Amino acid sequence: MSGKRYRQSLTTVDREKEYAPADAVRILKGFPAAKFDETIEVAFRLGVDTRKAEQALRGTIALPHGTGKTVRVAAFATGDKAREAKEAGADIVGGEDLVETVLAGTIDFDAAVATPDLMASVGKAGRVLGPRGLMPNPKTGTVTFDIGKAVTDIKGGRVEYKTDATGIVHLIIGKRSFGEQQLLENLQAAYEEIHRARPSSAKGKYLISASISSTMSPGVRIDASSFRSSEAASA
Repeated sequence: MSGKRYRQSLTTVDREKEYAPADAVRILKGFPAAKFDETIEVAFRLGVDTRKAEQALRGTIALPHGTGKTVRVAAFATGDKAREAKEAGADIVGGEDLVETVLAGTIDFDAAVATPDLMASVGKAGRVLGPRGLMPNPKTGTVTFDIGKAVTDIKGGRVEYKTDATGIVHLIIGKRSFGEQQLLENLQAAYEEIHRARPSSAKGKYLISASISSTMSPGVRIDASSFRSSEAASA
């Protein structure tokens, strides 16, 4: 990437320096803005061996200020649970009919939840939903009879995370239009979840590095020890 805004951004940040979280957010907010509301993301590089199942992190986090993104939620549910999902704000609700719609190639949603009794049917659409990261999973709380809460949580800004093959976790923490304090609190919440999820079998340094960036900006490196200091101060 070598656009004018990107080059201007590079003049205001030391790519080799690690900044305290608040300073990193301030620098990022000071970069020249794009013509749209950019997404802000944090990347944590972890000292885990993702070849070992217990070290391949996967979970969810409820950001205190959400992501700033409108999420369309599909609920695979029938009967009373379908009504519960609709009342909670699910955009699309259905059982076998919704499975058939997905198999036909129509996927007009960003997240999906399902009641356990429908997972045998939903599994038929796994080859379609799985590659898109839309397959409901008990580990992320998206396969549950408490379907209303699952829908509400996702609509309220709960995001899923998982390590990629290289041990990096990418997490959306908001939009460029968010205030510095909102981004900082979302960033701290993301760190605390990743810190909490440390596998007991992971040896050596766990959080190797962290950085934040917007859609069109370079990354700003974060001093991981500052996260620990913030966590201790709030304890």
